Amino acid sequence: MTQSAELRIDSLHKSFTNPQGRIHVLDNINAKIKPGEFITVIGPSGCGKSTLLKIIAGLDTDYEGAAILGGKKIERPGINQGFIFQEHRLFPWLTVEKNIAADLSLKDPEIRNRVDELIRVVRLEGFEKAYPRELSGGMSQRVAIARALLRRPAILLLDEPFGALDAFTRNHLQDVLLDIWRRNKTTMILVTHDIDESIYLANRVFIMSPRPGRISKIIPVHLPYPRARAGTCFQEIRQRVMSEFEKIEEAQFIGGSGI
Repeated sequence: MTQSAELRIDSLHKSFTNPQGRIHVLDNINAKIKPGEFITVIGPSGCGKSTLLKIIAGLDTDYEGAAILGGKKIERPGINQGFIFQEHRLFPWLTVEKNIAADLSLKDPEIRNRVDELIRVVRLEGFEKAYPRELSGGMSQRVAIARALLRRPAILLLDEPFGALDAFTRNHLQDVLLDIWRRNKTTMILVTHDIDESIYLANRVFIMSPRPGRISKIIPVHLPYPRARAGTCFQEIRQRVMSEFEKIEEAQFIGGSGI
């Protein structure tokens, strides 16, 4: 696995123009994420969470400020940034193993070994020759995760990857993702609307306020893994996060009412 690298976001601003005028999406985002950290990002819909992730991935380069990975400014997509979308986006005509390999040849012994290893890591043994139509939603997302890990990215970016799954499958995949993170020490940033998911996974929870999106609070999660969702300490952190959301909603209400 490529050595995880520090990610730094400096004075990042993002806006665009539509027929209604200029829309400010992100405002003065600053953050430093240490190698090997697991960060979750939560906030109201439309606060710019996914936009921030796409900037880090190099998929959006029209912004002010800088996103710097391992000392180099991110200016385009690259092998150092793996990206997982909410939809798995598998090629329907390729088997599981060929989807993971993508444009690389399974005839290459190194690629073959790496694909076999990732199939074990994401717990899909026995489904190597299956096609996407033969897989559940959770299994398809595991294939997408394996594909993103194949090139040993320094950072893995996940945009609500479990949002469309049922609760049981989502909880299972959270554990699969934690297992991958512990094995590989890959820096991970996951965008989610699920507060419990954000606390269950993260070393730190970044809470964003509405448009223009800002990081309103960073809450550290000093709990050992695996975490008990019903545990007292977990619930105390959950209450802290909920309190921050209540502050955001109150500020929105006051701002919207002109008080």
